[in-house]
Amino acid sequence: MTGNGSHAYADSVHVFLESAACSTFLDAALRVYESLRPGFPYPCFGVLVGRMHGDSARIERVEFGRNVRATDGAALGEFSKSIIPCFGTAYENPHRGYWCDSADLLRILRDAELDGLDILGSIHLHPDWHNIDSPGGGGSRGGSRLSEHPTRMDTYVFANTGWPVNLICYLERRNRSMYHSWGAWTPRTGDPSNPHCDALPVRLALPAHARVHRTRTAVRSMEDP
Repeated sequence: MTGNGSHAYADSVHVFLESAACSTFLDAALRVYESLRPGFPYPCFGVLVGRMHGDSARIERVEFGRNVRATDGAALGEFSKSIIPCFGTAYENPHRGYWCDSADLLRILRDAELDGLDILGSIHLHPDWHNIDSPGGGGSRGGSRLSEHPTRMDTYVFANTGWPVNLICYLERRNRSMYHSWGAWTPRTGDPSNPHCDALPVRLALPAHARVHRTRTAVRSMEDP
């Protein structure tokens, strides 16, 4: 599921998400999701590592770093001077927002380079916060309705990092089952004071066991008289 709806796709990059990278992030996102409760919007953020081939971005793995949003001096200054005045007092909550530790980001970069890979962008979780903050989905307590589309804050972050690929995974609980959708976004170059982003087409690889099953089925079909 791409979840990009009716948005026109940017024609610069197509995103291919390998199943191992997808599973790595979903496992982490589900653990974070189960810990969420009103007033504690814990983030789940990862760094996308992979390869660029022409207009194709292949995401091979997702790496994680420590969140220093509430302790790093640069992060505190950015939230205080820019983010809170622009996006509201909700971002005074130290549990809202993410700032990857610079030492961890450097480690991720160096590990990627050893494998001939690059940092291609970011991935983060959007939960069905309107159901968590207001059970039943009525939004009576001010729950925000998120999706796989970026918020104004997301657009600001994408523009400031400048990474070409930014994935958003939306998780929603329905009838005791969990569902997910994906959106891929790239910052649009232009006026930095008025950032925008464009949707990218995203393809999810089949899990390895499904690919093996399909191959074996195809072979048996060819062998049948």
